[in-house]
Amino acid sequence: MPITRDFKETIQARAVRDPEFRAGLFRESIECMLAGDTETGKMLLRDYINATIGFEELGKIADKSPKSLMRMFSPSGNPTANNLFGIIHKLQQREGVHFEVKTSG
Repeated sequence: MPITRDFKETIQARAVRDPEFRAGLFRESIECMLAGDTETGKMLLRDYINATIGFEELGKIADKSPKSLMRMFSPSGNPTANNLFGIIHKLQQREGVHFEVKTSG
């Protein structure tokens, strides 16, 4: 089911005013990818990017074409590990968060 414009606008408005929501959206995207659900993880990361920095600005700080970034995070996109983790690193810096992977056991 496609996401409606109203839903996207609601997500963006909440992300602008709520830093915890923003960080949670970002964290959830990474957790989905680490759990093997890369499609959902990319979708959430795309929503996060659209709701915060936007692909134009991300392209500037990541030294990548905005169109290339949009393709990477599209449903059929397949970013390399270098590109994916490089983007996540830039977004962590910009957001002022640092995520760590810990084992449970």
